[in-house]
Parts: sequence; structure tokens; C-alpha cells
Amino acid sequence: MRLHAGVQKLAQLDQRYVWHPFTQMKDWLREEPIVITRGKGATLWDANGKKYLDANSSIWTNLHGHRHPAMNRAITAQLREIAHSSALGLANEPASLLARRLVRAAGDEKKNALSKVFYSDDGSTAMEVALKLSYEVWRRNGVAKPRFLSLQGAYHGDTVGAVSLGHIDLFHKAYSGLLFETDSVPAPYCYRCPHNKAKPQRADARTYRQCNFECADLVEKKFAEANRRGNRITAFVVEPLMQGAAGMIAQPEVWLQRVCQIAKNYRAHIIADEVMTGFGRVTDPKKGLFAFQQEQVTPDFIALAKGLTGGYMPMAATLTTNEVFDAFLGEYHEFKTFFHGHSYTGNQLGAAAALASLNILETTQSRTGRAKLAVEFDAQLQRLWRNPHVGDMRRVGLVAGIELVRKWETREPFDLRERVGIRVCNSMAQRGVLTRPIGNVIVLMPPYCTTRRQLEQMISVLEAALDEVLPVSSR
Repeated sequence: MRLHAGVQKLAQLDQRYVWHPFTQMKDWLREEPIVITRGKGATLWDANGKKYLDANSSIWTNLHGHRHPAMNRAITAQLREIAHSSALGLANEPASLLARRLVRAAGDEKKNALSKVFYSDDGSTAMEVALKLSYEVWRRNGVAKPRFLSLQGAYHGDTVGAVSLGHIDLFHKAYSGLLFETDSVPAPYCYRCPHNKAKPQRADARTYRQCNFECADLVEKKFAEANRRGNRITAFVVEPLMQGAAGMIAQPEVWLQRVCQIAKNYRAHIIADEVMTGFGRVTDPKKGLFAFQQEQVTPDFIALAKGLTGGYMPMAATLTTNEVFDAFLGEYHEFKTFFHGHSYTGNQLGAAAALASLNILETTQSRTGRAKLAVEFDAQLQRLWRNPHVGDMRRVGLVAGIELVRKWETREPFDLRERVGIRVCNSMAQRGVLTRPIGNVIVLMPPYCTTRRQLEQMISVLEAALDEVLPVSSR
């Protein structure tokens, strides 16, 4: 195996010039970083030749593994034609083919209202497109000030509009002066819900909750109150089945169906943020590629990114309805155009990668493999209940959030300043497994090509890291 020359120099270059996202750079500069140089399947290698398992799919993007031959062939073939041309006044083949595939994957084109695709660059921009379109449609229909409703703990991206939809003070409070006001309702966080009367058990809190879906009732109440005040809510924004950056908050069965029906009853748009949940990540392969299909919800917008290209290229898409599209049709002099765009909209390389990824996802082998991997994933995770610091464990499909607490019997949390999640993930990295925490929640999100042995290693390494960082005596 070839080792890269100047490993230390690469790290020094990074620390001198690169500013990393969501990273306290003072901490970053204290230690030599891991410099990733190559990957294959679910495995990554650093510049020193050390091997790691990619346990969070390279921050939730990679579906089929690194250097997948079909993905590589598709991108290489497209490079022989053209890498990129403008979508302003021009069309291209891969983007046109991909739009048709996405619409068909989202449902029957005649029965499902989702029929138009607007391309952008990443999850934030996909959400920005959705909120701008929704806002302008309602404004053109006589609503003076359209309003958005999202969940507490929501994260929908880092552009100003997307941040306005978010409700994580740690991320968003600093920018409050830039943002427009949005409404929020409690997320269905069964483990810490004040309406759940059940005592803690060694199981996913959704399975033993004792409540009457008060969280859904609060959604109804919020819509009703807004109507009475004359501040009608015109769009409900939700990550279907699981809230990612909120801490992998998994929704109890039928919650999504209930709250979306409430939104429909109040004639509000439903914006489904499937940036993390899309492309088979959290769904039964028999029910489709998107989380909203799991509970037969029909959104007015879906935002896609991350897994859209299998984790290979930065690309995003916002799907919407003919009704929304028609609101922007008119003669040139009417200026009804959607005045929004991106330089790399409809990028050919990204579209070619996305088409190749869809081809893989729709094979029987991939569907069967994802279903088997989810079963094995669940079985392996059960070992973690032996650790007294595991308070809740939320798995949906091939995503799991393991919430660490001081005492599982009381759900007592660790203070974020103790950096428990970060310390556990650092310990895992030393043992050859890479992931990133959300506060005190350890995220596991394996690529679809992960083997049983690799899953076992991920869980075993997490067990060892917990023992090191949180020995039983620390209770």
C-alpha cells in the first residue's frame, strides 16, 4: 500500500489554511488531524495508511460505498462528453433523464402531484427553493404574510431562509437578527416528552410510550391559534420519520400521517425535508425510496440532496407540483418568473452520478441487501443496552442514534460542556471507526455495502469507547 509523502505537511497545510464546518477550530489546531486519502466500500484510509470504517457514510451522504465501479463508470463516461454547461436557457440530457426518474420514484406521475424538479447544489439550497416557492405561491394567492411551521430542534440547512426554519439555539441564535420569524411545535421526542408517562426501560422509548399523541394535538392547536390571530400558517416543514441534527429523533408510527393530515385540513403546504432521509436510508425497500412514502403522505415539496448522487457529487433537487409550477407561468412582461438559480444547476456530472445511483438502488440485489442490513443492524445494536449509559436507542432503517445519559434510570443528561459525545467518537476513531456525534447522541449510519463483520466491528468499537470514556464507576 502506497503511503503519501509529507503526511505531516498535509496536516499542517490543513491547519494553516482550512476552516472546517461546525468545528471549534481552537480544538482542531491542538492535534494533528486525520487526513483521508482514499476509500473502498465502507472503508477509508488516511495518509499514514491506517484503515477506518466509515460509520456515518461520510456525514450521511454515501449510499453504496466508496469507489463503486458502476458509479465510477458513469462519472467517467460523462466526463468524456461534458462536465457542466449552464441551465440558464439551455437543457442537457442527464438532468432531463434524472428529473423524470425522480418524479417517477416519488410516485405515480398521474396520481402523485409531484411532477416538477428544480435543481440546486445542496440540502440548504433545496430547502431555500422550497420555502421561496411556497412563500411566493401563497403571496400570489392573496396571503399578505405567509408563515411557516416547523419542529422544535429542527435543522434545515445554513442559508438564511433555511436557518429561519430551524430551531436549534446553539446553531441559530447568533443569526437571529438576520432571520424571519417562524412558528414551532414540539417534536415527537418520546424519550424526553413531558406527556410520556412511561418510566425508562431498556428499549426504544417509542415502543413503551404511554401517551395520547398530545404532540399531534399541539400541531392542531398551533394551526387553529394562528388562524384565530389572522396569521395563517401556510406551510408545515418536517423531516419525515426522523429528525437528523435534532439528535436522530425518530417519530412514532402514524405521527407523520396525523400531522400532515392536520396541515392538509388547514390547506397548508407540506414541505418534506428528505435531505437525510431520502433514497432508502430510513424506508422499507418495498415501500419506496422516500420516507414520506412509508406512511403514504403526499407532500407539496420534497427537498433532496446528500444521497441524491450516492455521495459522489454535490447536487440537490426540489420536487413540487404542477399547481406550484403554474403559479409562475405568464408572459415575459408579467415577470412571474421564479427569480432564483445556481451556477451549477442541473450539473451533468452530478446528474450522471444520480442516475447511476438510482440504477443501483432499484435492483433486486440492492433492495434485498438493504432489508437484510437493517435487520442485522438492529440485532447488533441490541448489545448496547448492556451499557448503563445508553439511555435511548433510536433506529429507523439504516440510521441509529444512541443517546448517552448519566443515569439511564432517570434519563439524566450529560452537560454538553463535558464533551461526552465528542470524546466517545474520538475514542472510536483511535480504534478505526469514524463517526460524528450530535451532542450526546452517537450516530451510526453505515453505507449500504457494509458487511455483517463490519457492523459487528462498529458496535464492538463503540462498546469499547463507551467503556473507556464512561466507565461504570462514573455513574
